[in-house]
Amino acid sequence: MTSFDVCAKIKRQFKVKVGHTGTLDPMATGVMVVVLGNHTKLVPYLTSNKKTYRATCRLGIKTDTGDVWGKVIEEAAVSTMTEKKIQGVLDQFLGTTSQTPPMVSAIKVDGKKLYEYAREGKTLEVNSRTITIDYIQLTSLQENEFDFEVTVSAGTYIRTLCEDIGERLNTVATMSSLDRTKSGAVTLDMCQTLQEAMETPHWHQPLPLLKEIRQIEVDDPTFIYHGKRYHAAMEEPLICFVYQNQPLAIYKKENETTYKSERGLW
Repeated sequence: MTSFDVCAKIKRQFKVKVGHTGTLDPMATGVMVVVLGNHTKLVPYLTSNKKTYRATCRLGIKTDTGDVWGKVIEEAAVSTMTEKKIQGVLDQFLGTTSQTPPMVSAIKVDGKKLYEYAREGKTLEVNSRTITIDYIQLTSLQENEFDFEVTVSAGTYIRTLCEDIGERLNTVATMSSLDRTKSGAVTLDMCQTLQEAMETPHWHQPLPLLKEIRQIEVDDPTFIYHGKRYHAAMEEPLICFVYQNQPLAIYKKENETTYKSERGLW
């Protein structure tokens, strides 16, 4: 099931506008944040720069998709692996580095998604991207396969990370499982299965999920409805005005003392 399929099912069930804050690969499990109604206007602000995953990396094979569901295109010997050796390699990926997105990604080139080119048997040169890995830790090791947990910036491809890890371990590798455990402020224990959400939904209010934006409560929202500027000497690039415990508007810093309306949320 694709992320689009999930949104389509919820839209049909509740008959409201539906969006999401980040695609989850069809073979992956875990957190997918779905937003309903007027709150879809908040999607750009709920789309956090940080995501946490649990993943499994299989050594000795490489596929055309970067995961075990693809066609095997290369096999290589795997030397004896120890937890110390693998963790030493994982530590090399900490911090800011570059990564080349896979051909199975949804990045657009000349108006067409990369995976659409891949389906046609075409391979394009793709520019590398800057990514940040804040945390990466080995959690278990089996024969020719290991599990790890990682916190990454948005736009990081775990399948590509697995391939890069394999290269530094002097072999080839592919991703054999992926579970997103956190997306922004949303953790796995806050979530429901799709079936539960369809039958007995428990929807979260957006304010607790907007932790990265300063929130200002107002008693009189008239100036917001009129799109007037807000004058305050603050450092935050964005602020969220709240009225009666609901987000009302996002304002963006214009200069040292002025914020202007960027998006109304009513």
